[in-house]
Amino acid sequence: MYLYPKWLRLWHLINALAVIVLIYTGISIKYTGMEKASLLMDFVKAVRWHNAAAIILIASYIIYVTGNIFTENGKYYRIEKRNFWSDLGKQLRYSFYGRSKGEKHPFPVTTERKFNPLKKLFYVLTMYVVMPLLIISGLGLFFPEVNINRIFGVSGLILTDILHITMGFFIVVFLIIHIYTSTLGPKPTSLFRGIITGYHEPDDE
Repeated sequence: MYLYPKWLRLWHLINALAVIVLIYTGISIKYTGMEKASLLMDFVKAVRWHNAAAIILIASYIIYVTGNIFTENGKYYRIEKRNFWSDLGKQLRYSFYGRSKGEKHPFPVTTERKFNPLKKLFYVLTMYVVMPLLIISGLGLFFPEVNINRIFGVSGLILTDILHITMGFFIVVFLIIHIYTSTLGPKPTSLFRGIITGYHEPDDE
């Protein structure tokens, strides 16, 4: 079934490359100058690449949100209150027990439901909570003059930096989980092929 339109596949590629560059340069900025850090980029170059990737990420995010507003792709991210918690419980049970027992997936992929309840929750939190906070805090570090001077006696710039690093950590965790769950299709490469071709292979995931 065709689930990934061209604009979404292009966004996914650009976003993935930008995120990888941001992670690498962000770590380089944080730990540059340390002993045994030869694999990291030097500070000045890391800052330059980090800022460039951040601009690309912001533009990519605008495309993503706009696409979800004006195309049918946005329907996959809507969380319905009715049966949400019970459905989430079913998915958690399947993920931690049912899959290993060969049970049928309670929420198979269809043209009306691309994500199971657990994936949907993680994607919504990541793309509509974590990502905006990452971008806002990044802009706060890029334009330090816009930060509040002090909050409860603590430098606003320091708090912005902590928020940015924390959101970056969540993105790293999400990326690891995202790559792992992408190997759980009918074949380990099925879901990767889907985001390239646009077609999802029917499965019992």
